[in-house]
Amino acid sequence: MTTQKPTKVMALYNRVTRFPFGNKIFSIMVARMAPYFGTIKPLITELRPHRCECLIKKRHAVHNHIKTVHVIAICNGLEMAMGVMAEASIPHHLRWIPKGMSLDYTAKAGSDIRCVAQVNPEQWVPGDLMVPVTAYDSEGVVVVKGEIKLWISEKPAKH
Repeated sequence: MTTQKPTKVMALYNRVTRFPFGNKIFSIMVARMAPYFGTIKPLITELRPHRCECLIKKRHAVHNHIKTVHVIAICNGLEMAMGVMAEASIPHHLRWIPKGMSLDYTAKAGSDIRCVAQVNPEQWVPGDLMVPVTAYDSEGVVVVKGEIKLWISEKPAKH
């Protein structure tokens, strides 16, 4: 079995996280590439091929009317975890685009939220890829669970 050389995102993560505050710097860089993610001020706490975790701090800007973390902020965190995981993992000859999201809100989100996206390496094949995503509170309780559907396709041949 041959191992794929790291993707650009994985190589960047490995390079930047060697420095103090590297995870914070990497997270800011990602949020600048996809500015909407900056609204939740996410922190990528773990990234390896096929898995990403990001943290959303419970703060006023992400509260809903009952002062818990708004579910749309959590959806944003789950989408970020999925997107960074996909960019760090996808084989070089493939590309991805999101097609949909299906989530269940299972508990109140009254603390910082840890968003996780993870797939198995053999799932990277053309067609639909259902990426399981889960958000946990600081006690490990699942507050949102579901999947994000990706369309995986071959990159067009370069001329």
